[in-house]
Amino acid sequence: MGNADTKLNFRKAVVQLTSKTQPIDPSDNTFWSQFWSESITNIQDVFTLIPATEIRVLREECPSNLATLCYKAVERLVNAADSSCATQQEHSTVINCVRILSRLLPYIFEDPDWRSFFWSSLPSSSKQQFKDDGENPESHTEESVPLAQSLLNALCDLLFCPDFTVYSSKKFGPDKHEDLHSIDSCEFIWEAGVGFAHAAPHDPRLDNNRNEILKLLLTCFSQAMYHPPGSESEAPNKWVQHFTSPENRHALPLFTSLLNVLCAYDPVGLGLPYNHLLFTDSREPLVETALQLLIVTLDWDSSSQCSQLNTIDEQSGMIHENLFINYLSRIHREEDFAFMLHGFTRLLKNPLIQTYLPNSNKKVQNHQELLVFFWKVCDFNKKFLYYVLKSSDVLDVLVPILFHLNDSRADQSRVGLMHIGVFILLLLSGERNFGVRLNKPYTATVPMDIPVRMLTCWWLYSTRSSLQDINVFSHCLTVY
Repeated sequence: MGNADTKLNFRKAVVQLTSKTQPIDPSDNTFWSQFWSESITNIQDVFTLIPATEIRVLREECPSNLATLCYKAVERLVNAADSSCATQQEHSTVINCVRILSRLLPYIFEDPDWRSFFWSSLPSSSKQQFKDDGENPESHTEESVPLAQSLLNALCDLLFCPDFTVYSSKKFGPDKHEDLHSIDSCEFIWEAGVGFAHAAPHDPRLDNNRNEILKLLLTCFSQAMYHPPGSESEAPNKWVQHFTSPENRHALPLFTSLLNVLCAYDPVGLGLPYNHLLFTDSREPLVETALQLLIVTLDWDSSSQCSQLNTIDEQSGMIHENLFINYLSRIHREEDFAFMLHGFTRLLKNPLIQTYLPNSNKKVQNHQELLVFFWKVCDFNKKFLYYVLKSSDVLDVLVPILFHLNDSRADQSRVGLMHIGVFILLLLSGERNFGVRLNKPYTATVPMDIPVRMLTCWWLYSTRSSLQDINVFSHCLTVY
């Protein structure tokens, strides 16, 4: 009953916002706090209670109210980061603000007149608030930063907030908490693996909070999807540019956390049959979002936009460098390569696992994103590529690729999967060690849909088939 009343109050606030034709006073905190003070249980409730048609009506008929709602939500996130988000009430406020922004941003990006909105400075009302708080508004005017940077900085701080998104072994009293602006986030990397050896306890609540914030970041980075083809081909994605630049002091722990969470994930776990039907896996949504975020951040390479960035450097004196690509290219320890490759092969082989009990093992469906990320890792870190080629585990990567090539050859909707599979095979086949490894006998139990006439020729040709034979036949099937 209480949850129904909460949703009703939230819906009333949305109707009140969209029905008013006059701008609502930004200083009316009683009204604006209705959008994040109520405990909405999940993001689906926010999407249901704020329909797309009403967002577009609000954007067209009363844009000042939409702008104020975004400003207020970002302001709450910045304040939460400043106060270290120490209470449970602040946790709920942050999550609701994140959900509201995740809902509003796509409709802001789709309108060309709104695309520069988040890259504008704070309004005059914010400067007045600084003055009311006893601060000098002139100093904030000189150091004014775009709203997007304030949002990204706050979200990155909140991703390493003790007891909210990271586990903290230190216990503080109610009047004392850690300052997020001075905290060493490298001590709070989410998972052990590359560059970090201490595994923190898994907490579903922390995973869910991380996933909510990462989804908002992914929404921010999606602005390029709303541009017409070719219109922004030369301009960098400002969201990704700032997130991966030295201005983000959490760039290293964020990259390491995302990479380690992905490579350490084991969907099967201890191997208990049907465990995925009995227990909720809080780590899988986080892994999927982390994988997508890594692909997006690695897709922007500053070196490909040298001329434009040089112009920016002359004006601002800043060098825009993609630190995520930098960190990925500098990984060199063999134990780190082994950890990464084992994580890739474990996830890529998961859909191919054969069991006596039907559907007894959990199946992950992000193999296309995994192949894209694997391709990018091999492209940016040649040492990792050479490690893969000299390792016998390269065959554990080859078999899933051949399986997906064979499985998707007749499906037009999966042509992108075939392209990335062929790209990886082209990359690997350029090295001699790859051909040597293909002489290993084929022992996998993966079902292959090979026509009878080809299967007969294959059996007559060799009763002891190798992976090289499977590779040739898979390519013949793909072309056929």
